[in-house]
Amino acid sequence: TNIVLAAFKIIFGFIGNSSALTADGLHSLSDLITDLCAIIGSYFSKKPADSKHPYGHGKLEYVTSIIISIIILMLGCSIVSNAFNKEIVISSVLVVVVSFITIVVKLFLSMFVIKMGKKYKNNILISSGYESSTDVISSIVVLLSAVFMRFSNKIEILKYSDIIATIIVGILIIKVGYTILIENASIMLGEQETDENYINKVKKMILKNEKVIEIDSLVLIKYGPYYKLIGEVSMDSNARLKDVHNTLEAIENKIKNKDERIKYVTIHVNPYKNNEE
Repeated sequence: TNIVLAAFKIIFGFIGNSSALTADGLHSLSDLITDLCAIIGSYFSKKPADSKHPYGHGKLEYVTSIIISIIILMLGCSIVSNAFNKEIVISSVLVVVVSFITIVVKLFLSMFVIKMGKKYKNNILISSGYESSTDVISSIVVLLSAVFMRFSNKIEILKYSDIIATIIVGILIIKVGYTILIENASIMLGEQETDENYINKVKKMILKNEKVIEIDSLVLIKYGPYYKLIGEVSMDSNARLKDVHNTLEAIENKIKNKDERIKYVTIHVNPYKNNEE
């Protein structure tokens, strides 16, 4: 879809003398690049753990998203820079038609990609989907500029609509690239899951084991498509070492079987102390 949209916009951008539509076409082309990065990143992030990477290669997903963001930033800066050197030319009415068609197609595409990204908890897909949604906004800007250009013979200032639209499209692209870069750089530093509902769901699984008296702490560290669980639980201070070991093993197996996203589990046991003690 992005190949067709990019070609469609770029070709009619040249034919219709619209730098804004051409820039929008390059934006769609960046979507194609992000999709390819998403496929490659998802593939490598699922590689199993090895001697050098005991927790797998999940963070490659974030590296891929950062690469995507840099590509988007470079593209946006280039578009803004080139807009200032463009000659004023009245765009064709074809630009209005093409912009409207691409808005409809891109809207459905971006909604689908974001939905799938959230369903599978995949940052690359979500990043790609939001980049696509910005493409919808940029197409709306191009559509409005093309409409305004129709009235430039009556209102002279409207002849700059195409240049202004090109700059706006470039800025929108830069904004998306910056957002993706900041978010994924933060996760690369070791960001934890903050969804309280999901964390409580995991806690309930642990507390279902009667040997666990209470949970002292629980953290879910993001590793691309999966998590590493680090927690502390309190158990009877007189419990036998073998019983403690068997309990932790049972909890670990239960968590992994119930939720495939939690791939690594490390739980420390503390002796339970009640208020009287």
